[in-house]
Amino acid sequence: MHESFLFYICLLLIIMLLVMLAQKIKISYPIVLVVGGFAISFIPSVPSIHISPQLIFLIFLPPLLYDAAWQTSWKDFWKWRRVIASFAFPIVIITSAVIAVISNQLIPGFTLALGFLLGGIISPPDAVSATSILKEVKVPKRTSAILEGESLLNDASSLIVYRFALAAVITGSFSIGEASYKFVEVVVMGIATGLIIGVIFYALHRWMPTTASIDTVLTFVEPYIMYIVAEHFHYSGVLAVVTGGLYLSNRSHVILNHVSRLQTVNVWQTIGFLFNGFVFLLIGLEFTAVIKATGTNLNSNLIYGIVISIAVIILRLLSTMGASVFTMFASKFIKTEDSRPGWRGPMVIGWAGMRGVVSLASALSIPLVLKSGQPFPHRETIVFITFIVIMFTLVFQGLTLPWIIKKFGEPERDYLIPEQEQEAMVKSEMKNVALALLDKEYKEDAISNILLKELKTRLSNELAYVDGRHSRDEHEAVQNKLRFQAAYKHVIEVQRQKLQELNQKPEFEEDVIDKYVSQLDLEEEKLRQQFEL
Repeated sequence: MHESFLFYICLLLIIMLLVMLAQKIKISYPIVLVVGGFAISFIPSVPSIHISPQLIFLIFLPPLLYDAAWQTSWKDFWKWRRVIASFAFPIVIITSAVIAVISNQLIPGFTLALGFLLGGIISPPDAVSATSILKEVKVPKRTSAILEGESLLNDASSLIVYRFALAAVITGSFSIGEASYKFVEVVVMGIATGLIIGVIFYALHRWMPTTASIDTVLTFVEPYIMYIVAEHFHYSGVLAVVTGGLYLSNRSHVILNHVSRLQTVNVWQTIGFLFNGFVFLLIGLEFTAVIKATGTNLNSNLIYGIVISIAVIILRLLSTMGASVFTMFASKFIKTEDSRPGWRGPMVIGWAGMRGVVSLASALSIPLVLKSGQPFPHRETIVFITFIVIMFTLVFQGLTLPWIIKKFGEPERDYLIPEQEQEAMVKSEMKNVALALLDKEYKEDAISNILLKELKTRLSNELAYVDGRHSRDEHEAVQNKLRFQAAYKHVIEVQRQKLQELNQKPEFEEDVIDKYVSQLDLEEEKLRQQFEL
């Protein structure tokens, strides 16, 4: 027990070091973690790693999906809902079907049912890999919105395909009518489960006397409840988590106060980072065990894996291009957000199809034996091909995606006002409405109350700065901003030092000092966001 705990602490330190290395060499950290884990697994003293699929499905998947749902813009999700839905459902099913045919023809003794099983496993792209790269390279908002929205839903559709294909392999029978009905039931009831549980937690957050800590813990419990309840009734736990997460995140300004929001965001950023780090490192560490399990079929399985990896990449590119053509055709009959999406955006979206966490868990969850007691056919081959697809797409596409974006990317077409100007407009509107309120409701107080008077003066000065910053000499404005930032940060640092001096004196409680240290932290963060170049 002691040695296992120490081992995972070491893994945690390795994750930190590899992520820092990724930032240093400017490569997406999931790629470095997978490759690093694979390299570490060859060290003789490193124990063999065997990932439990239940660990990923139950422990890692719900919070990762929930975190992604909270970070997704509902406005953009709804705007591009048709494209997202087409990528998440029809394209996943088409990909599974084509992979079924290819693997059936390519691999001796591989049935169509096994092909659909493999297709369901490797069809969903991984969101974390793409979004971590997109943060480093500027892309249009629609591209990131579609990728993020797709990642929330395609895991659900792929797992449903996987579930039906697995049942067909185990039972030896398959009914398209029954499967279609079950598919609709699983999707609809999964969404309904997420909404019902989301409403219950909405009521707890809003009308019960919660604290910031309670709110944070509740947000951590919510995805597990949604997932477990939905899976208990054999509905889609993924869709339940995604639906409930979108519902609650869209109402976070109502159910959480400012302290809860600050604390929850900070906690979830750390949780998401750690969970993703562990999963991608474990993928690399597990790969050597998969290679050993393949045995004498290593060379042939490697060829199968590379061929299917290339097929997966081509299929996604054709699908995204086909979706663009279909949108142009459909726009003649229905209203679409963009009747001429072109080929550049779909090219980038198509190339951002790296596979990851869900594919790994699905492959490893294939049972070892059938109900008859016979070994599950081609299990080692399916698991090995899945790992090859993950490694091939993650490393090859992940490393080349920034180049693809720079080469084939398109300019922003939806949000035409530059982000800096949007921020200036938002700040101006916020300060105008604040000053109007002070003049209307607190006019007398603003004269006699020194605190309100200072607030009004500060708001007026900031409004004058925001409204006039673009009309002055740009160089002078930048220099003024830099001098202000340096002076203000110096003031905050001196105040911190004074607080530490006061903390050494016996008459001051440390809780009081900590309170003002936190206030200075918030003030410095506000300074960074407000005057960031």
